[in-house]
Amino acid sequence: MSAPPKSRGEPITDLRGLVSHLEQGGKPESEWRIGTEHEKFAYRTSDLRPLPYDGPDGISELLNRMTRFGWEPVVENGNVIALTNGACNVSLEPGGQVELSGAPLETLHDTCAEVHEHLDQVKQIGRELGIGMIGLGFNPKWKRDEIPWMPKGRYKIMREYMPKRGTLGLDMMMRTCTVQVNLDFASEADMVKKFRVSLALQPIATALFANSPFTEGKPNGFQSFRSHIWTDTDPDRSGDLPFVFEQGFGFQQYVDYALDVPMYFVYRDGKYIDASGQSFRDFLQGKLPALPGELPLMTDWADHLTTLFPEVRLKRYLEMRGADGGPWRGLCALPALWVGLLYDGQALDAAWDLVKDWTDEERAHLRADVPRHALDTVHRGRPLKDLALEVLRIAEGGLARRARNDRWGDDETHFINTLLEVVESGETPATKLLKLYHGEWKGDIDRVFAEFSY
Repeated sequence: MSAPPKSRGEPITDLRGLVSHLEQGGKPESEWRIGTEHEKFAYRTSDLRPLPYDGPDGISELLNRMTRFGWEPVVENGNVIALTNGACNVSLEPGGQVELSGAPLETLHDTCAEVHEHLDQVKQIGRELGIGMIGLGFNPKWKRDEIPWMPKGRYKIMREYMPKRGTLGLDMMMRTCTVQVNLDFASEADMVKKFRVSLALQPIATALFANSPFTEGKPNGFQSFRSHIWTDTDPDRSGDLPFVFEQGFGFQQYVDYALDVPMYFVYRDGKYIDASGQSFRDFLQGKLPALPGELPLMTDWADHLTTLFPEVRLKRYLEMRGADGGPWRGLCALPALWVGLLYDGQALDAAWDLVKDWTDEERAHLRADVPRHALDTVHRGRPLKDLALEVLRIAEGGLARRARNDRWGDDETHFINTLLEVVESGETPATKLLKLYHGEWKGDIDRVFAEFSY
C-alpha cells in the first residue's frame, strides 16, 4: 500500500456489498489497462549498507528530493512515507525498499517508458546523495537486524504479528523485492478463467524471474529464495488456493476466503488500530474487539484485501505476484508475459488448455519445487523449461495479435525476448549470478552491486 488509506464511505451492512465491490472491477476490453509495480533495494554506494530513514543520505531525503520531478509527498505522523503523481505512487516497503506503483497504461510501450523515466529520476537523485539501487528478489548481503525499519504505522502491527504465524514473515517484509503486474477482467467468468490460468502458471513466472540465490553473502540453495519465503510467512494469507479451481468459483467464493483471513489493522483518524488476528466477520456484526460497536466501511474491506498474499490476488483487478525483482528488461518482460497470455482470447484459451487437467497435487508440487530448481523442476516427466517455452510462444502470439505498435511501428512482441533467451539458454538470472559468484567474483558478493545495479 503506497499511502495511508482514507477512512471514509458508508458502513457495510451485508455480504452482498463485499461481492459487489469486486464485481465493479469488470471493464469492457477497450478499457483494460496494464499496471506494473516494482521494488528495489536502496543502499549507500560508499559501504553498500541499506539506507536509514533519516539522515543526509537517507530515504527521507531521497523522497524529498524527488519532489522536483512533480511528485507530491504523503505524510504519516510527520514523516514522508510515499509520493504521488497522478495515478502513480512511490512507496516504501518495511526495510526501505523503494516501490514504484505505476499508472494504468494502455500498452507495454507505455509501461516500459514509465519504468525508464522512474529509474532515471532515482538515479539522478542517487548520484547526488551517494545512493544506488538494485533489483534482486532477496537482499544478498545484510542480516535482517542490520536493516532499518521504515516509520509506517501498519508495519509496526505486522512486525509484531508475523512471528506468530511463520518463521520467515519478517524476512519477507525486510529483505525481499518483487515485480508484479495488475490486469483487468471483463466479467466474473473472465475473471475466473484468468485467475485459474495465471495461478496455475505462476510457477513459470517464478522460474523465469528467479533472482534471489544469496543470503548474507552466501548461496542459499535456492534460485528464488523470495518465493520460498512465502511458504513460511503466514499460512492464513499465502500459499495455494485450490478452491479457485473448484466448480462454482467466483466473486462470492473469494469473499468467503478473504473473510476467513485474520485482520491486521483498521485505519481511523490518521492512525492504524491494531486488529491483528481478529475477524472481519465479527467486524460486520459490530463485534470487532479493536472497535466495539462499529461497522466496517468499504475502505476497510479494500484495505483488508491488500493484506492477503496468495500468488495471484483479486481486488478490482488481478495481481500477478510470483516474480522476483530484477533488471530493467525484466520489469518490462513480466507484464509482457501476462498481457500476452491474458489479454488475447486465443492465447487465454490455449493457456487454459495447457493447465485445465492439472491436479491440486501437481500445482502444489510446482509451487514447492520451483523456488529451488526453477526451470529444472520436473513436471509430468519433462523439465519445466519445455513448458515455459510453450507458454512464452502462446504469450508471444497474444502480443502479436494485440498489434499495439509504437511510433516506430514495432509491436509488443519484442518485450518477451528476454524471457525466450532465459529458456533457450537454460540459465535463469539466479544461475547466472551463481556462475559469476563461483567464477570471476571468487565469492565476493559485493560485486553484485557493482555489476547489477540500475
